[in-house]
Formats: sequence, structure tokens, C-alpha cells
Amino acid sequence: MRLRRAIIASVLLTMTSMLSASPQVRSGEQPPSRIISAIPAVTEMLFAIGAGPQVVAVGSFDTYPPEVAGLARVGALIDPDLERMLALRPDLVMVYETQVDLRRQLERAKIPVFLYRHAALADVTVVLRALGARVGRPAAAEAVAADIERSLEAIRTRVAGRRRPRALVVFGREKGALRGIYASGGVGFIHDMVEAAGGTNIFADVRRESVQATSELILARGPDVILELNAAPVSDAERAAERAVWQVLSAVPAVRNGRVHMIDDERTVIPGPRVAQGAELIARALHPDGFKQ
Repeated sequence: MRLRRAIIASVLLTMTSMLSASPQVRSGEQPPSRIISAIPAVTEMLFAIGAGPQVVAVGSFDTYPPEVAGLARVGALIDPDLERMLALRPDLVMVYETQVDLRRQLERAKIPVFLYRHAALADVTVVLRALGARVGRPAAAEAVAADIERSLEAIRTRVAGRRRPRALVVFGREKGALRGIYASGGVGFIHDMVEAAGGTNIFADVRRESVQATSELILARGPDVILELNAAPVSDAERAAERAVWQVLSAVPAVRNGRVHMIDDERTVIPGPRVAQGAELIARALHPDGFKQ
């Protein structure tokens, strides 16, 4: 679990501004039939737009949808397995922009790549549409993207006019301690999800995707709500123990008022086709009264 969280933190720390879209499938060309994606968000997108049958391998940390369980594994962001990739004879590989060496090696092997570099919440649908065009699924990609945009707008409408609580959004820290805390800065899809969900990021003024937040800095900012986002589920006992760690900052309004929430759901940390569902989970934590049936 720690390794998975480290990978997610690494991804969030290295994501940059926006897409360098690979060329679209030209008229008369066949779309790729042997795709490799070691990028969880892109893997989800491929399956969401119906390109799952074209995927032959995924990354070490790809868990959704369930169909990926039976696919070959080719490493991840920091440990891509080039030899394994080449053995699978791909005709398209999804590559993080930061994977410069991998990209060069694939290009030397004459294997096309789709470069992925994602930042803002709005870019999720931009990537979806570009991906759909690249793999021959433009109509399906448009439908999925439009549904995400409608769902996000519905969330914004639902929380409109409500007081916006000031939120600390943590996506990484040392287990059992308030050390090594990484929180969302004022740039990136997590920050945008909090804003869409009716909150105000306490680090909105920090124009970076992540902030290494000390206890002193958190005390100074005084969040109304603390949200801890985790990809992997945790037990009730672990959740209670980790929430209790925050009691040393009892002067912080969020701690004093019992508004420390652990949301262990990968939809909140993967900028893929389920991102609107992740935003709703955040909105429910920020505005519980607004989502009562």
C-alpha cells in the first residue's frame, strides 16, 4: 500500500500542464489493435470508450476495470519493463511525458506512442477525446466526455450558494504520524475537484500541484475540513487510528469539530472517466447536508 501511495504521489508531483495529443487515425488507416497502457487513468479511459479489446498489457498498479486482472503487466511510471513491452508487439504505447528514456527507446523501435501529460480537471475530457480519436473510438469518447462534463456541472449546481468550507486535501503522509504530508496545491485536478465540490483549498494560493505541509503550516492555515484521499481501501480500525493521529492538532477547526475525513477511493486520485464520481465523494464530505435524500 505504501508503494502504491508513493507512486500516486510521484505521479501528482510530475504531472505538467497539458496534452501533447498523438496523431489521429487517418482515413483508411486501421486503428491500433495491440495497445499497452501502464497509466491507470488512460487504461480506464480505454475501457470506458470500448477499446478494452485492443489493450494487451497494463501497468503494475492498474486495477480497474476488473478486466485488467487477466492482462500482462509491464511495470509503471518509475519501472517500465521495455523488454516485456517489445515482446508483446504493441502498435501503440501510452507514455507519460516524463518518461523521456522510454519514449526514445520505443521510437527507436518504431513503435508509436501516445504522450500523456495531465493537469487540470477540465483536461480529463480533453485527453478522452484525443484518445478516442487516436484509437478509432471518437464517438464513444465524446459520449463519455460529455457525461463527465454534465455530471460535474450537476455537482457544481447542487453545492452552489452554500458556504464553501476551507479544506486541507492530503494525498500522502507517513502512516501513523503527521510527517511527510503532501497536500494539494492550487494547481491540478485534485484542487479543481475540491473547487467543483464546493470547497476552498487552503493552499489555493500556492501555484503548484503539491505542497509539503508541516504541522505548523496547517495550524496557521486553520482548515475547516481535512480530507485524506487514498487509492486503496483501509479497514475501519486503520481509518479510526489514522484519524486519531490528527488529534495532536486539536486547535485546528477541522480537528476540533470532528471534520477529518478519510476517503479511501481511487476515484478521487485517478483523473480518469470516474473523476466526476470522485468529485461527488468529496462534495458529500464537504456538504453532507446537501446530499441527504
